[in-house]
Amino acid sequence: KSASGTEILDELAMEEIQSDGKKLILYTSADSVLQICGHEEVTGLDELYRVCQIAREITLKPEYKVGRVIARPYVGDSVGHFTRTSNRHDYALSPSSKTVLDVLKSNAFDVIGIGKISDIFNGQGITKSIHSTSSHEGMLQTIEEMKKDFTGLLFTNLVDFDAKWGHRRNVSGYGDELEDFDLLLGQLLGVIDSDTLLIITADHGNDPTFKGTDHTRECVPCLMYSPSMKEHGVLDDSISFGTIGAVILNNFDVDKQNYLIGEFDLDKLV
Repeated sequence: KSASGTEILDELAMEEIQSDGKKLILYTSADSVLQICGHEEVTGLDELYRVCQIAREITLKPEYKVGRVIARPYVGDSVGHFTRTSNRHDYALSPSSKTVLDVLKSNAFDVIGIGKISDIFNGQGITKSIHSTSSHEGMLQTIEEMKKDFTGLLFTNLVDFDAKWGHRRNVSGYGDELEDFDLLLGQLLGVIDSDTLLIITADHGNDPTFKGTDHTRECVPCLMYSPSMKEHGVLDDSISFGTIGAVILNNFDVDKQNYLIGEFDLDKLV
């Protein structure tokens, strides 16, 4: 059934624990996902991942074609005290065609994924993947990678805004996370050079003040900055994330293939 990730643990985790790991918790949400929960100390991560790999194979069948199978490990020993851990793993569908990441990689650019980026693209088009346990760690990893010598795309996902605060409708937690991000963003701005283009966006809305636990439908931000910019202004609204893909390809002077959507004139960023 469709359920909140924390509520399903309070409802069913004790049954899994009492079965000595012979039972696992399966649930879904508004997305095209199948989520499987397993207690790290009862079922174990290896067994949870094994089951999720089997579920991934089953749900690749045309009659299902589920977008993602997600392993949701957790710890705790009583209702109200179960906590999901950072050992989540996403088993995604590979992209239906080559993406901007593939184009960059084939043109010998680095494509570095921090957080669950590699999981989302099923590893396709990624040259280096770095696991994060939190959004805070993801930002620290981003800052450290930016200090290194590379030419290409550094793609970071800050999952806590969504998983910990947005879905949980935790306004104060969301606010604290924003303040922490703001401080770390200041550090990041201190290490980028004039050749760097920074883009901050989101993959969907998740208003922590709204009802329910699903994603919300407001427009997402798209902020672009480089130390080389001489002016500032407001960009036109876009109907597609393909616009950002076009920005990235233009930034590296790589031609956009016909099958890719999105257009953007980089001269707008001056």
